[in-house]
Order: sequence, then structure tokens, then C-alpha cells
Amino acid sequence: MWEMNEVQQQLRIINGKQAPELLITNATYLHSIYKKWVEGNIWISGNRIIYAGKDMPAITEGTEIVDAAGKKIVPGYIEPHVHPFLLYNAETLADYAASRGTTTFIADNLMFFLTLSNETSFTILDQFANLPYSFYWWTRFDSQTAHQREKELFKPESVAEWLKRPDIRMGGELTAWPRLVAGDSDMFTSLTAAKAAGVKIEGHFPGASDKTLARMKLLGADGDHEAMTVEEVEARLLHGYGVTLRHSSIRPDLPDLLKGLVERGHDVFDHLMMTTDGATPSFYSDGVMDKCIQVALDAGVPPIDAYQMASYNIARYYDMADLHGIIATGRYASLNILEDEYNPVPTDVLSKGNWLRRNGESSGTLGAVDWSAVPAFAPLFELEESDFRFDSPIGIEMVNDVITKPYEVTVDTTGNTLSEDHDESFVMLIDRFGEWRVNAIIKGFATKVQGLASSFSNTGDIILIGKDKREMLRAFDEMKRIRGGMVLTENGTTVATIPLPLGGGGSLEPLDILIGQQVDLVEALAARGYEYGDVVYTFLFLQSTHLPYIRITQLGLYDVMKNEVLVPFTKR
Repeated sequence: MWEMNEVQQQLRIINGKQAPELLITNATYLHSIYKKWVEGNIWISGNRIIYAGKDMPAITEGTEIVDAAGKKIVPGYIEPHVHPFLLYNAETLADYAASRGTTTFIADNLMFFLTLSNETSFTILDQFANLPYSFYWWTRFDSQTAHQREKELFKPESVAEWLKRPDIRMGGELTAWPRLVAGDSDMFTSLTAAKAAGVKIEGHFPGASDKTLARMKLLGADGDHEAMTVEEVEARLLHGYGVTLRHSSIRPDLPDLLKGLVERGHDVFDHLMMTTDGATPSFYSDGVMDKCIQVALDAGVPPIDAYQMASYNIARYYDMADLHGIIATGRYASLNILEDEYNPVPTDVLSKGNWLRRNGESSGTLGAVDWSAVPAFAPLFELEESDFRFDSPIGIEMVNDVITKPYEVTVDTTGNTLSEDHDESFVMLIDRFGEWRVNAIIKGFATKVQGLASSFSNTGDIILIGKDKREMLRAFDEMKRIRGGMVLTENGTTVATIPLPLGGGGSLEPLDILIGQQVDLVEALAARGYEYGDVVYTFLFLQSTHLPYIRITQLGLYDVMKNEVLVPFTKR
């Protein structure tokens, strides 16, 4: 917040004793409380709006003056449900998003929880707090997989340390909510502590029945982002949930949801928010929250409502409206200047008083985060011939990008290769420290992928997939050589690579470069029989036990519905 000496300087500006640093004149701006376009002048000093209204400051000597005549000004956009680890990292994603008007993130902390101590995580988060961007965070209550260290990592004492931070705004998302319903005392303790700290609890309830929504509301859930139909939106609103509508690469539901709400005449837009829910890099090629706003406009949502679903509604719900979502005195100076209200891509972006876009061009980056505290991806083990045994009679069959079901393996797995006449491949999950492995056959992944290695996964462990055990080993060795990434090999050569030097799970490249790398890999896989939308989601969710029906986890092949291990992991 602001120190006494800063507030005194701000008061001097109001009192006519000092000039503001920035003055936006002839401003037609969205006032989020009145829900109207109002005219006036916006005075800014440092990262704060000092005044917004009809008056002009008494002193303007040395002030940067911007004439906004003919433009429309809206609050900086807020992305309320960010998973900042889909190959990108929080810094590179925010840098890209800021150039299109998204100036605030509420972001997942799962990768911090799984890979770093709380103390180390907090040193990184403190760096984010000093950037000209607004970062807020979740605290998780579970790993969303069957993790060997689940109880240790997510014990209430550890969660409580996160809840002491003022930048924590969300608890969850509740991917392991069945454990909560079943009486998991640790999760209930953490959830109760989060509620006491004023943190919103976000659900993860795809396809939930009316009674399940009621049960979870009684247990403390405040909101949910998993509605896939208009009827599911209506059910969540009926039970008093904060409803965030999703538009992501795996679930681009927003157009149909909004069109349905408009057609049914529901005047509920004040109670709705929007999110891209951790989309893969290429999904962002045409925007972030500006993209969601455009979808809303195209669906017939009134412009003011469309902008408020990506700003004020979120700020109000997460108790941040004293700083965000309103162009008014005392708030952060984060705002977007538009050509008109029907084009949400700003010509100019101001974030915490810093110009990040001017006259349609990016005018700077957010700055640099020191990632050296994140351990390098440097496995010290080698794979042996004995590791490539695939004798489990139970395999994994892909239904789509992320849904898998068990099936009976009938192909001969004793040789070095599998035929390209069918869609069955070898799959391995290997501990990043080399202590254990889980081997299986995966059906439906591809027909001609020889070797594919990834250090990107839900837990940071290593996934290998392929038809050829030797090429899988080659991909693994290349992935080690580049210190983490996704590597596709074939006939002794590397076909496509996404380097992920940030702990083996994150790129340090600007998002536009990462988008190109992802597109190259996806196209190469598609040419080799991968028929689904995006392999990034396949690798992320292959271990995720909040999705049916079978997962490959640190405990082994896991039956989600029965909550049991079908085939245990193998010690190396």
C-alpha cells in the first residue's frame, strides 16, 4: 500500500501545491458503480489515481498530459483464474497479457507448492509484487493427483503460511472435493482457515448435480468456473455461487453460454466473471481477457456489462474494488484507452502508472524476475534396458485430449517397437530423481510417434511416449541435454523441441516465440497421428485424478472412480 509520505504528496496534489505526474484530459471513462460513461479528467501520481472528475489540477508544470478526446477508457482487465505454468511462466504470460490490457492476475500456486519450499516461493512472489503489474495468488489444498507426498506438502500448517500473505485471494480450486465431502479433516481445516482469512473458495465441479452444488456450498465453496451449459450456469446462480464463465483451449464454452443467457433474457451479468482458465500458449495468439470481452460483445452482451465481467465484477467479488476495477480516486492507475467500446484491444495501456502500450505499440516490459531459486532440471540417472518393460495387462485408452479409460492390453510388448498399423504406444512416468517408474500401454495417442519425452507434467516428473523404445530413450537423453523440455525424435533425429529450462516445466522465451514452438510440435504430432486438440493438456492431465477414469500417477495406474491403485509403481 502507500506510506504516509506518499499519501502526503498525493494530498499536496489535491490541495494544489504539487503537480500530478500524469494528467489524462477530455476522458470519457467507464464508471463501474454508476455503470455509465462519464466525462472528466484523471490525475495520476506514481501508481495511484489521485482524482477522477470534472476538475483540473491547479499545477501542471512538468506533468505529462494526454488528451483522450474521442477515446473510451476502461479499467485494466483482470484474469481471475490463471494457471501460470502451461509452458509459459507467470512473468512471460503477464508481459504478453499486459500489452493487450490485462493488468491483473489471480494465479495458481500449484507448481510453487509442488517444487519449492514456502520460504523460497515467497521470495519469488515478493519479486512479482514489485513489478508494474498486479499479481494475486491462490493457495491450493491438494495436488490434483495421487501424490506420494500429498499429506506432507498440503498439511494445514503449510497452507496457513500462504494464507498469511496479503496477496492470497483464492483457496482451491477444489479438485479433490470428494475427499472434503468424505470428511478429510486436513482439507476442511485449511478451507476453514481460508474462510476466516476472507479468502474466496473456488470449486471445481464439472457436471455437478444440484445436490452436490448444495453440499459444496454448505462446506464453504464460494464460486465455480466449471459450468459447461446455460443450465449449469443457472444452477450455480440459483445456489448463490460466484460464477466465472470459461473460454479456454480445452473448453471454449463462453460464446454458447453468453448467447444462451442473452436469449433467455437473464439480467445477471453483474454476477458473472470470465476466465481463459490456463489456456495453452497458442490460444492466446489473439488475446487474453480482451479476447473474452470480444466474445461477450459478439454474443450481444451490452458493452458495459462485457467490460465489467472482466474488471469490476471480479474486483468486487474478490474484495479488491478498493484498488481495482474502478477508475476513481485512490485506485491503482491501471486503465486501458480504447478507440471505442466495441474494440477491447487498447491503443494504450497504463498499469500501476506505467505505460506498457502507447499508440498501439508495446512500450516496455514488466521487468525481470530472478528465477535462480528454482532448481535446474538435471536428472543424474540414466535409463536402462530393464526400465523398458511393459507387461501390465491394464492399459490407458484416450477418449479425448484429457479423458482416459482402462482397457485390456493384447498387443505384444516384448519387442523394441510397436506396429504403426494401430494406435497403441508405450508410455512411462518416471520420477524426476529416478527412484521409481510406472510403465503402461496408451491407446489412442498416435500411430507414428516414435519417441516423445516431456519434463512438463502435473508433478514435474518425466513422461515418455512412443512406438520405439530406442527413440524414447533418445528423446529422454535429448531432453536431459537441453535441461528440460518437450522433445520429439524420429529415426535418430530431433523433429521438434520446446526447451523448458525453468525447472523443466517452464519456458523463459517471450510468449510469441513460445507460441511458434508449440505450434511446430503440435503440427509435427498431428502429422504422426495425434488427433486431438493439444498435447500440452494431454501431458498436464495424464496424472490428474480429478478427471475420469484412469490416470498414471506417482502411486501407479490409478482408478479414479474406485479411488484405488490398479498397478503400483516400480522401484528402480
